[in-house]
Amino acid sequence: MESKIIPVVPIRGGAVFPGVTTTISIGRRRSLAAAQAASRSNGELLITVQYNTEVEIPNESDLAPIGIMAKVRDVLRAPHAGGVQMLVELKERVNFTGLLQTDPYLTGTYTPLELPKPELKDSDIQLMADAIAHLETYAESMGEINQQVLTATRSRRNIGDLADYLAGLLNIPFDLEVELFKELNGSARLAMIRDYLQQELRIAKIRSDLEGEAREGANKAQREFLLREQMKAIRRELGEEPESAADELRQKVEDAGMPEEVYARVNKELKRLNGQNPQSAEAGVIRTWIETLADLPWSKSTDDNFDLEHVRSILDEDHHGLDEVKERIVEFVAVRKLAGNQMRGAIINLNGPPGVGKTSIAQSVARAMGRKMVRISLGGVRDEAEIRGHRRTYIGALPGRLIRALRDVQTNNPVIVLDEIDKVGADFRGDPSSALLEVLDPEQNTNFQDHYLEVPFDLSQVIFITTSNEAGRISAPLYDRMETIDMAGYIEDEKLEITKNHLIRKQVKGHGVEEDQVEIEDEAIRLLIRRYTREAGVRQLERRVGSVIRKVAVQIAAEKEGPFKLTADDVREFLGREKFRYGKAEENDEVGVATGLAVSSVGGDVLAIEVSLSEGTGRVQLTGSLGDVMRESAQAALTYARTHARELGLDPAVFDKANIHIHVPDGATPKDGPSAGIALSTAIISAFTNRPIRRDVAMTGEVTLRGKVLEIGGLKGKTIAAHRAGIKTVLLPRDNARDIPELPDTIREEVDLIPVDHLNQVLEAALLDPIAAPFSVSSLNSEKSLENDAIATTAAEILEPSVSVQQKAKKKSVQ
Repeated sequence: MESKIIPVVPIRGGAVFPGVTTTISIGRRRSLAAAQAASRSNGELLITVQYNTEVEIPNESDLAPIGIMAKVRDVLRAPHAGGVQMLVELKERVNFTGLLQTDPYLTGTYTPLELPKPELKDSDIQLMADAIAHLETYAESMGEINQQVLTATRSRRNIGDLADYLAGLLNIPFDLEVELFKELNGSARLAMIRDYLQQELRIAKIRSDLEGEAREGANKAQREFLLREQMKAIRRELGEEPESAADELRQKVEDAGMPEEVYARVNKELKRLNGQNPQSAEAGVIRTWIETLADLPWSKSTDDNFDLEHVRSILDEDHHGLDEVKERIVEFVAVRKLAGNQMRGAIINLNGPPGVGKTSIAQSVARAMGRKMVRISLGGVRDEAEIRGHRRTYIGALPGRLIRALRDVQTNNPVIVLDEIDKVGADFRGDPSSALLEVLDPEQNTNFQDHYLEVPFDLSQVIFITTSNEAGRISAPLYDRMETIDMAGYIEDEKLEITKNHLIRKQVKGHGVEEDQVEIEDEAIRLLIRRYTREAGVRQLERRVGSVIRKVAVQIAAEKEGPFKLTADDVREFLGREKFRYGKAEENDEVGVATGLAVSSVGGDVLAIEVSLSEGTGRVQLTGSLGDVMRESAQAALTYARTHARELGLDPAVFDKANIHIHVPDGATPKDGPSAGIALSTAIISAFTNRPIRRDVAMTGEVTLRGKVLEIGGLKGKTIAAHRAGIKTVLLPRDNARDIPELPDTIREEVDLIPVDHLNQVLEAALLDPIAAPFSVSSLNSEKSLENDAIATTAAEILEPSVSVQQKAKKKSVQ
């Protein structure tokens, strides 16, 4: 049979069936072009089903082999429907034989189907009756009976027509629609629809039974409520006492929304309470326990704010920097938005030095998500009962601090801040950190058992944020349960922004000064940061800013005219002498003096490393409060110099004839770590070779006995300190080159960062030409002989006057 060419419109996510006139929404440009082309010609169009809804331009394998011949009646613009709709008359199934083209619209070929004329059998008549009966029952259960539809259904005499009509009428899953679309046997199609209706009726019956049970329970509760209200009214009419305390307590229990097992336990205790003497101690214990459980937020929760832009804006408004913490909170909100209550609460540990904003970021998290926040300080807590509570049999027993916190905020999904978790102690009363293992384990805290409650409480929706200064002091099992985010100290530029955007505004408001009355220049703020504070956070800085604002407040109170623009000189005048200093680059290129880089909890700094040689026996002296690791680095540096003495132009014997003194200034400050290895090596080699070290070069990196330069930490703080000190070149381990993109733009633009693999590269970049011959044994001997000559000359000069006096005396005696 010859194929015919026709425009093709594939539809996605559903199917249509012949025998009706309907509208079809068009969303694709090619489908619209096909409909318009058909409308301009004889109106004939082939409609088929596309399997994969994600494909924009389907090929032949993406389309069903069966199509529906249709006649386009009209193409309508439908702004309210979001596009274009075409009115089509669906006629009959045809055999879709293939695609010819895809541009400007899809065209394909088809052949008519040669189907035998259907003959109704008794089984077909019964099938049609069953399908119609099931449809009527289904419509009645759904409350959607339409007599016109039912009449049209009963009027169908052809089993295939009835199947197609019902398929277009029902909301059938896509997979089943495709099967019905492709099935050519009318009886088979109607059997599939009958089976679907039977399944839907079973589901509707189960739903109806569940609703009936729920309605019956609600009716029972409503009946009990009405009876209680009637009893109250009768008592009031009779002039009897108002509702008893027991009734009030029972009502509180009813309204608490407890889980069934908890409600059953409380009801049992209520019955015990009714049998107790109200004045007995046991009755007081039971009543207090029931009231505590009734006050807990079993089913009360606050709605989360899932607007990610809002969350980001709140976090950025309250805190500068802290990008890793903010990103983790945004991730939590995003996943919570997608997963709903299936996602459990986060358990995050913020570790860092004091004053960097660990506790305040938790407040911002609560505000950003629209949750309530409660803070629990764990510093110095040594009693396990502080976490789990006391058994209610003890006099004065209370729930643990977690349960009390939930009772106070009246929500089961707050943000709970466990402050100073690294300072939890342990003694004969138990170990609170062990009790926290259950609290901070997402697999266990869904059924947290407080000793006082004696029933499980779900903590899985709580966001726990713990804070610590030293993560190493947290027990290993507890640390393993938390997601730790390290919050290093702020760098100078971050402190500058925090001061301008937060601290000044806060202090101005707190001291009653108008914000437009005070302006502090950037240089003045940098002076505060560098010379009057030394910290990782901003607490001292905030106090210093407060001191400056108070000086301004005094002037305003004395009726001096503003506004006041404060310079660095004003800050010096207000705060007196500078309290701290920071390292600077050396003034000259010197032999045996290398510039190292160090970092601590309060930031980075430059470190001068001095090496001096003197005649001796090879003794090595290390001074400057150096730790064991730094001493070992010095030993490794010296061993490298000994091993490569000839390559460096040195006599190996010189190391046994010279005493080596290595000193790191600022001796009151302890120093440790391996990152000064290449600076120590450079200073030692410089001293022996008499080659000056460039004063504008700083270096950091661990060195091995073979001269390899190994990775170090704290690169950001170290490079910022080098830039602040006027250093132009920083030598760093090549393994740290991946950290360079994370450095501030000013550092990367103004400092030459040179990654190195080996100490040879360090020496080549840092050492200048020698200013004298290398240090050697002969030079020591010549210096010694020169010393002896100088001593002899001095002795002669001292003796000469005495000889002259003796000669004069002799002459005098002779005369």
